[in-house]
Amino acid sequence: MTITTELQGKANRYLWMQAKGWDDMAASGEPMIIDHANGVSVTDIEGNTWLDVNGGYSSINIGYGRKQMADVVKNQMLELSYYPEQTTTFPNALLAEKLAEITPGDLSRVWPVSGGSEANEIAVRMARAYHVRRGDKGRYKIISRYGSYHGATSGVAWLGRPSSLGLNQYEPGPLGMIYASQPNPFSCSWGGKSPSECAVLCAQDIENLIIQNDPDTIAAIIGEPITSSLGAVVPGQEYWPIVREICDRYGILLIDDEVVCGFGRTGRMFGIEHFGVTPDIMTLAKGLGSSYVPIGATIVSTKVADAFAGKENIFYAALTAGGHPVSTASALENINIIEQEDLVEASAVKGRYFIEKLNGLSDKHSVIGDVRGIGLLVAIELVGEFTIDDEDLGVWLVNTFKKNGLLLRTLSSRVIQMSPPLCVTETEIDFIIDGLDATLTKLSSHISKV
Repeated sequence: MTITTELQGKANRYLWMQAKGWDDMAASGEPMIIDHANGVSVTDIEGNTWLDVNGGYSSINIGYGRKQMADVVKNQMLELSYYPEQTTTFPNALLAEKLAEITPGDLSRVWPVSGGSEANEIAVRMARAYHVRRGDKGRYKIISRYGSYHGATSGVAWLGRPSSLGLNQYEPGPLGMIYASQPNPFSCSWGGKSPSECAVLCAQDIENLIIQNDPDTIAAIIGEPITSSLGAVVPGQEYWPIVREICDRYGILLIDDEVVCGFGRTGRMFGIEHFGVTPDIMTLAKGLGSSYVPIGATIVSTKVADAFAGKENIFYAALTAGGHPVSTASALENINIIEQEDLVEASAVKGRYFIEKLNGLSDKHSVIGDVRGIGLLVAIELVGEFTIDDEDLGVWLVNTFKKNGLLLRTLSSRVIQMSPPLCVTETEIDFIIDGLDATLTKLSSHISKV
C-alpha cells in the first residue's frame, strides 16, 4: 500500500469532506492529497502539479507559500497566542484601524469574526438589532437575490436559497426571507436586453418587493457587488446606485457582501467601489487573510455603530475565535503584501488580459454563450445540448480540466468561474486558456446532433 492510498483510505474512512461523498471518492481514487503549494500551483503527495484556477475557495488572493506570512503567524504565536476575556491585542486594534482606513465612506467600526458565514450572520443580526434600537421592532425581513450564496450556517444559508445547499432538508427556514431577481444581463429575469435595462428592471423588482411586503418590516438588503455564486455576474452600472437610493428612501440598511469580491479580487480593493456606492454594513473574509489562517470581519458605518453606543446598549455576539491575535496579525501582513505589490492593479490588468483571451476562446467554441467578469473574477457559461446529461456534465468537465493540468471546479454543469490568486502571471493565464481550449475541443464531440 502506498502512502497515497493509505491516506486516501483514512480520509474516506474518517473524514467528512465538503461537497464530496466518501463512497464516490473511494470509487474514483480520491481524494487528492495536496502536499505543498507555491504561487498559483499546487502539488500532490505523488509530485503531480496543477494550477489552482479557483484559488482555494476564491480566497488565496496573495497566492500560496508566502514565507513572510508563516513568519508573522509563528512570531505572533510565540508573543501572544490568545488573550483574556474583555481585553484586546496590538494586532486586533491595528487591523480595525486599517480596515476603517481602506473601506469606503464612513465604514469605521469593526466586529472581528473567523469567516464569511459568521460575518454575514453578524451583519443580519446587527441590521435587525439596529432597527430595534431605533424603535422599529417590526423590521426583521431580509431581501437577498435568488441563487446568491452568503454562507453555510443555519441563518445565512437561507439568504438567496442557493440550490447547492439542499435547503429542503432543513426546513422550515427562518422567517422573513424575501428573494429578488439577479441582475444578470445574460439571462435577465425581466427580459432586459442590455446590462443597463436589466439593472433598472432588477432594481425595480427590489422596490416592488419592499412595497408588497410592507416597507416598515424590511430590515436590510444583502448582495455581493459582483455575484460570484452564479459565476462573476456583473450588474449594469445603474443597479447599485438605484438600490442604494431605494434603501435610503425606505430606511433599509444595505449589506455589501465582499467575502469573495474584497481585497483586489475585482480589480478594486472592494467590489462595490466599481459602482460608487457606500453600504451601511460590509462583510469581509477570504481575501482578508488569503486563507493563511481563518479570519473575517463585519464593518459598519458610523450611523449603524452609533445606535449601539451607550452603557446599556451592548451588542452581544461573542465568538471565541473572533479577533484572534494570530489571525489579525496575519491579515495585517496580507493587506501589506497586497498594497506593497500593487496586487489590486495587477488584478485589474491581468483580468482584462484574461477576458480578452476568453473572448478569443468564445470565437472558437460555439458552446461558450457568455464571457463575463471583472478583475480576476471571471466566468464562461456554456450553451447548447450535449450527449452528456447536465447532472454529469460538471463532473466530466472537472475531470477533463484535471487531465489538462487545471484544478477547476464548476459552479453548475454550465458555469465555469475562474478566480486564481492575484499574483497569477500572463503565462499562467495562457496555460489556463490552453486547458480550457483542450477541454472544450473534447466537449465538442459530445454536442447533440438532434
